[in-house]
Amino acid sequence: MPTAVKPRRRRRRSDRLKRNRKRYFHVLDVNMSLSTVHSTLSSLKTCLTDIGTGMDIVTDVALDVAETAGSENDAVLKKLELMMLECAKLDQEINCFVDVVNCVTAEVRNQEPEAMFRLKSLVKDKFTERHGRLSEGELQNHVKMASFKENVRNALKTGNPEAAENMEEELDEDIAVTQSEVNFTCPLTQVEMVNPMKNRKCNHHYDRDAITGMIKARQNQKKKLRCPVVGCGNTDVKQGDLILDQIMKRQIQKRETTEARFWSTPTHQS
Repeated sequence: MPTAVKPRRRRRRSDRLKRNRKRYFHVLDVNMSLSTVHSTLSSLKTCLTDIGTGMDIVTDVALDVAETAGSENDAVLKKLELMMLECAKLDQEINCFVDVVNCVTAEVRNQEPEAMFRLKSLVKDKFTERHGRLSEGELQNHVKMASFKENVRNALKTGNPEAAENMEEELDEDIAVTQSEVNFTCPLTQVEMVNPMKNRKCNHHYDRDAITGMIKARQNQKKKLRCPVVGCGNTDVKQGDLILDQIMKRQIQKRETTEARFWSTPTHQS
């Protein structure tokens, strides 16, 4: 009997080794294929950064146009708005594609290696289905698109089409008055903001790095973030409610430039 048990144990051990070896190569094959996919996704995420930078540049150009008198301004602003919509659409599509790929690859990871051969068709089908649900309204509500429209609208309010020749002087006066009324200090860092983000719910401003860092920290703790401005009733500050206030950013930059010129004059140099 002892001699009959040993071969059976060896067979069971051999079967376990084969199963483990097969499982190992399955994981290896899938991981090697998925590493290629994730490398491609990293390139797409870089594109998203470039698109965001491009949309900020278009917004800056639109503000320059809005602050300048001219009969053709409306047509130029309309073209710039269409450019923003195209960028928002591309940003939306790339984000949708990245989400779909991450979702599908997570499912494939736990399946047989043969499932990788169906990865392309699975992604295509899921992307087509999700992309079909995207609407024009979502494009208009894109964070940077909303920021573009609000900043341009505010910039147009500062213009005076009846006195085009005095436009620059009037804009400077408006900015000077606004600067005396607006607090450029971030309520989180207590220093002057660099990239002021406006909360569309409560209209308060925070520096971008400070508020995004605080939001992430609260999310990790699974807690909501209350607006740090004393007395504000907004108890849930979300990333989607924040837009870059380009006008305030330009005001801050203008003040810094003015102060630098002031202190660089011979009368103020020690």
